[in-house]
Amino acid sequence: MKYQTKGTCSTSIDLEVEEGKIKFVEFFGGCNGNLKGIASLVTGMGIDEAISKLKGIRCGFKATSCPDQLAQALEKLKNESC
Repeated sequence: MKYQTKGTCSTSIDLEVEEGKIKFVEFFGGCNGNLKGIASLVTGMGIDEAISKLKGIRCGFKATSCPDQLAQALEKLKNESC
């Protein structure tokens, strides 16, 4: 799934989920090292766990962040697969 982010330095997120677990995450744009770290940490994690850990995180004064956008992408993917 390719997810277009909103309100962040990253422009999009490419992600793969298989059997409820995150298999692959790649951010485009944004803080390269930090986003590679987040991708590495959530790989293998269940969708619900990742959403609960990342949802609502803010970046400075922005209403969202790259981790929050990943949570939103996962929620969208989860809702589409139902």
